Amino acid sequence: MDVPHRRLAAMLRQRIADATYLPGSLFPSVRSIAQEHGIGVGTAFRAVEILRTEGLLEGEPRRRLTVAHPVAVRTLSDPDAEWPHGRGDSEHSSIRADEALAGRLDVPVRAVLIQERVELLDPDGRPAMLLTAWRRGAVQVHASCRYSVRTHTLTRTEADLLGLPLGMLALLVERTRYSVADSPVEAADLVLPADRWQLGF
Repeated sequence: MDVPHRRLAAMLRQRIADATYLPGSLFPSVRSIAQEHGIGVGTAFRAVEILRTEGLLEGEPRRRLTVAHPVAVRTLSDPDAEWPHGRGDSEHSSIRADEALAGRLDVPVRAVLIQERVELLDPDGRPAMLLTAWRRGAVQVHASCRYSVRTHTLTRTEADLLGLPLGMLALLVERTRYSVADSPVEAADLVLPADRWQLGF
């Protein structure tokens, strides 16, 4: 079925492919696309959302989008390694442990935890993954690490921080660090967009 917003999305996709819209450049606003093509704003919005879902555009909703650079697929070979590139926005807060975190950190439910969320950036300065870590007190040296991996759908907050569409598929690495005495000292979730990462461990 030849739906107007899909036809428009195909035309805009072609403009990205033939470099009419260059990677890193501002993408036209929904309103300007609607005016250029003599269509409704709703039709233009749906076409642009298709391109965001495909990863051709990046940025936060309700702000100007940019044309995405071709996605570089990286390999995560060690979930416990220090991140070698830059860090973006970070936030620190105190939260109460729910049952899952209490189990991972071997603390009582509702124990006060320090939570840190950090955007880890790729070499070009764009968000590559999100790291959210929880611990009981000060950072402690760890002797070992255990992790598990599962698929995950980006939440609204994660999608906004990564500049990706809500509901996009990601990999979730649940990492727990242990002391020499084999007591958990930190739990962390690494959220990696599935189109940008593969696992090598």
